[in-house]
Amino acid sequence: MFGWFQALLPKEDRFFDLAERHAALLILGANALREMLDGGANVAPCAARIAQHETDADSLTREVLLDVKRAFITPFDRTDIQSLITSMDDAIDQMRKTTKLVMLYELDKFDPHMREMADIIIKSAKLTAEMITALRKVRENGTRLGTLAEDVVRSEDEADNLHDKGLKELFHRGRSGNAMDYVVGSEVYSSLEKVMDRFEDVANNVSSIVIGNL
Repeated sequence: MFGWFQALLPKEDRFFDLAERHAALLILGANALREMLDGGANVAPCAARIAQHETDADSLTREVLLDVKRAFITPFDRTDIQSLITSMDDAIDQMRKTTKLVMLYELDKFDPHMREMADIIIKSAKLTAEMITALRKVRENGTRLGTLAEDVVRSEDEADNLHDKGLKELFHRGRSGNAMDYVVGSEVYSSLEKVMDRFEDVANNVSSIVIGNL
């Protein structure tokens, strides 16, 4: 009887294992995004890689959400888990949306500030992976988790500044050239900024978990 009941109890490691696998896909997606923005022949194969990473991440997200519904006990509040994995999934979803814009407009050249934003996205993906691992011992790692979350928020501010600089440069070029370049470029900048917004959401969700488990 006890064995049957124990089998129904959640395995905490499973949530962390799934979340860490998802975080690894965020890093892969971010690296592919950065490579895509080198332009040229990189664009199509990198877009395909991001699409596959996004599909794989969706599957992991569904597993986590299903486990949360089935489990009697969860490592954190159910709502916090749902919010965290959903915000992580939103980040790679937005990477995929960026590639769709690039493919739609048949772009193969990108501004330096776009590449700088992608570098920050890689950094944020790695910080996210660190946070997910640290959540295994949330009480012990509370201070470190707070620092990592703050690093992501600062990175989002850096990306915002690059976004604004990029739009300004696009505007000045557009006044003496093809105005369509501004329209298309601004959409790409906006999509990259939204990727960082989603990583900031992840950081905020991690902070919420830390506060709730001190």
